[in-house]
Amino acid sequence: MQIAVLSGKGGTGKTTVSTNLAKLINVRYIDCDVEEPNGFIFLKPQDIKSKEVSIPVPYVDEDKCIHCKKCVDICQFNALVHTDRVILFEKLCHGCGACRAVCPTMAIVEKDRPIGKIETGYSDDMECLSGTLNVTEPMAGPIISRLKGMIDDKTTIIDCSPGSSCNVVKPLLGVDYAILVTEPTEFGLHDLKIAVELVRKMKIPFGVIINRMSQEDNATSKYCKEDNINIIGTIPFDRDIAVMYSKGELLIKDEKYKKMFTDIMSNIEEAIGCSL
Repeated sequence: MQIAVLSGKGGTGKTTVSTNLAKLINVRYIDCDVEEPNGFIFLKPQDIKSKEVSIPVPYVDEDKCIHCKKCVDICQFNALVHTDRVILFEKLCHGCGACRAVCPTMAIVEKDRPIGKIETGYSDDMECLSGTLNVTEPMAGPIISRLKGMIDDKTTIIDCSPGSSCNVVKPLLGVDYAILVTEPTEFGLHDLKIAVELVRKMKIPFGVIINRMSQEDNATSKYCKEDNINIIGTIPFDRDIAVMYSKGELLIKDEKYKKMFTDIMSNIEEAIGCSL
């Protein structure tokens, strides 16, 4: 079972939900928000091991190059330009290998270029994985794909990037259920609708958690009810939660919040039709 936690915008409480649920039921946690991973702040895994993630980029042997420009013409990402020689713009290169494949003189070789890392560790006996994209790097996809490739048949909670870009679509591929975290504001509602459209297009069953809930009657709750969207839980607008969050503490350490997340998990199990 794979459960993805996402949000239409950043700062809604996506990581709060994913880390607390993962710890509550003691399942694997994967932080796919590689541009700003912060799940480890709350889970505090030990014995962290780090592995570099690289992509293959082309290098041209000028002695073999006949300047036919086939490599430039085949590149769909405009990473190669021909002047008096072939110039590579490394950060536009997706490492697809097309340029090397079409080179008639085998003048192109590939070398690995680091773009980030994957860290693994354990919070007690709970497996935790996290990806980090290097600063100034534009492409998170290879790291996310590598993280997804590490998923086996164990139940996994996936903390996705905010928004609806390809960095969100990649972690959603193959998941069994999606949790959409939002807040009862106009901005939250606007971006929730985008996230709802995304999971519906991908035909993923989903439910909504409304964070920072101060009153039951709000535009977000009304939208969910009118559109037959299952609200699987709410998190109150509570100063104690803000204090625990600022200290990097899991909310389930407090019994009243543990009960809240237990109820949320029960609603998820009811929605998917099995126990986790």
